[in-house]
Amino acid sequence: MVMKKAQLKIQQMAFMLIAVTLLFAFVGLFIIGIKFSGLKQTATSLEEENAMLLVSKLANSPEFSCGKVFSFGKTNCIDADKVMMLKDNENYKGFWGVNEIKIKKIYPQNNENIECTMENYPNCNIITVYSDNSENRNYKQNFVSLCRKEMVENSIYDKCELAKLMVSYEAK
Repeated sequence: MVMKKAQLKIQQMAFMLIAVTLLFAFVGLFIIGIKFSGLKQTATSLEEENAMLLVSKLANSPEFSCGKVFSFGKTNCIDADKVMMLKDNENYKGFWGVNEIKIKKIYPQNNENIECTMENYPNCNIITVYSDNSENRNYKQNFVSLCRKEMVENSIYDKCELAKLMVSYEAK
């Protein structure tokens, strides 16, 4: 009888240890679930923040900016001629880490959306610098001056138009 009582105590202890281990495992899973519940939202907000920072810095980057070309340095000025050359450049594919970079002229207003190509430039109003053709996008935008050199009556002048620089990021 003493042997059976000792075996019963050992079995009770084993079941208690298993129960306590399972309790801690469930508590740990619950805590991990709470920690990672906002992970998707955090990833989306980081993508949005990166896109906003990029859209505010992109117009002044050397690849886009008017720089000293138009007699003095301008901020938020995009050289349309540079952008058209950059448009088909494969070396910049994925360089900015966003889904799409697009520039849309908004003034003077044009009711049609005409994508810029080398054949119809400057008689167009949308320049898609980079696009990876993904879906589920969100856009961040900033107003910029879109400038180019134009010739009228044997004199060259700077023609600037109002545009929106739009950067899209993938919504998670």
